Amino acid sequence: MTTNFSQTAAYIWSLADLLRGDFKQSQYGRIILPFTILRRLECVLEANKPKVLAQVEKLKAMTAFEEEAREKFLLKAAKQSFYNTSPMDLSKLGSADIKTNLLTYIECFSKDAREIFEHFKFAEFIAQLQDATLRTGTDGGC
Repeated sequence: MTTNFSQTAAYIWSLADLLRGDFKQSQYGRIILPFTILRRLECVLEANKPKVLAQVEKLKAMTAFEEEAREKFLLKAAKQSFYNTSPMDLSKLGSADIKTNLLTYIECFSKDAREIFEHFKFAEFIAQLQDATLRTGTDGGC
């Protein structure tokens, strides 16, 4: 456990080193924390993601459902109080057009989860990361 924690801490510090020069030190947390939350949300949803994606396909054929009913079906499939309807995850963002892929991925979260990223003004920081030509993907574990 100590080794894993040490490796994680070293990885986070290496990210801070990437940010140095393009961002103020006071901004690091506003960048790293949303990525950490994003990865944690992804891990929580991982077990039921195939069920959610299958439910999305079923709901596409049922156009009569209102948004509220659609959300209830997706929450039930996710077995959580939030969901994500994207087949993408952080490991599948690709090496091209990461900004667009990441923003699309975040948009596929349920409203309550998206509000977290809106609170952090995460889209603005993603744009700044792209302008600074920094990679925004992660390989962290659950």
